[in-house]
Amino acid sequence: MPYSYDDQNIFAKILRGEIPNDTVLETGHSLAFRDIRPQAPTHVLVIPKGAYVCYDDFAQNASDAEILDYTRAIGEVCRLMKVEENGFRLIANAGTAGVQEVPHLHVHILAGRPLGRMLAPA
Repeated sequence: MPYSYDDQNIFAKILRGEIPNDTVLETGHSLAFRDIRPQAPTHVLVIPKGAYVCYDDFAQNASDAEILDYTRAIGEVCRLMKVEENGFRLIANAGTAGVQEVPHLHVHILAGRPLGRMLAPA
């Protein structure tokens, strides 16, 4: 399925420098920054610099260099934030049913407290 990327989404504006962010890490193909509404003591978003709507769009269409950089950037953020020892949660929402709020691929790295179950019982 082809994806339609909206270049007016908040992450596209952050990448263009139109909206400031609290950068944790920037690489050639990725940007990581602190969430403005943190849901845990550590809450960092990692986005690719390319125009990808969600993870499957990225996995199918990104270059090998982008995929490698993004994956390594996530690992580096985990190291920088020192979340490996006590654990963390990595979340990527996709589409309406996945409650994706911004149509630009992003993963949430959450840590710093017990995070409970991933999904509440239906």
